[in-house]
Amino acid sequence: MATVILFNKPYGVLCQFTSPAGRACLKDYVPVPDVYPAGRLDTDSEGLLVLTGDGGLQARITEPGRKLAKTYWAQVEGVPTAEALQALRGGLDLGDFVSRPCKVRPMGEPEGLWPRNPPIRARLHIPTAWIEIELEEGKNRQVRRMTARVGHPTLRLVRAAIGPWSLADLAPGQWRQAAVPEKWF
Repeated sequence: MATVILFNKPYGVLCQFTSPAGRACLKDYVPVPDVYPAGRLDTDSEGLLVLTGDGGLQARITEPGRKLAKTYWAQVEGVPTAEALQALRGGLDLGDFVSRPCKVRPMGEPEGLWPRNPPIRARLHIPTAWIEIELEEGKNRQVRRMTARVGHPTLRLVRAAIGPWSLADLAPGQWRQAAVPEKWF
């Protein structure tokens, strides 16, 4: 059975095991040999990262054609209108690609969400809102680009789930082993 590690990547941590200039990276948190990230999160994004040494499983997780859902919680600037949410759902032309249709819903601040260090920038007269976005792809900075395209830049981005796995009580910097659902093989 493949080794699977679920890791709650803190803000500012690189999604690699080596680090230029001593920046925080995976080796500072996950002392498990021979596992690698199945996909990435930007340094300024937080949340679930799946690590494994099984190349087939990595492909199952990361290949857009396999349609494995990835769920994100995005705190955005302003309060998105119904039209903005619908535009996100329908797919957006982001210049170098058109995003696939996805699921989007407004939500309250996620329960049990930890404080971010450093905190997001706040503007006295501009409200923020939380939305949940479920994608079956995951291109470079896609969620941030999508929300900016509809006029609501992302201030904080947390990946909450990948397929059958979720953050489920993992504090930032914590990891645990997980099972692979049998139906995947």
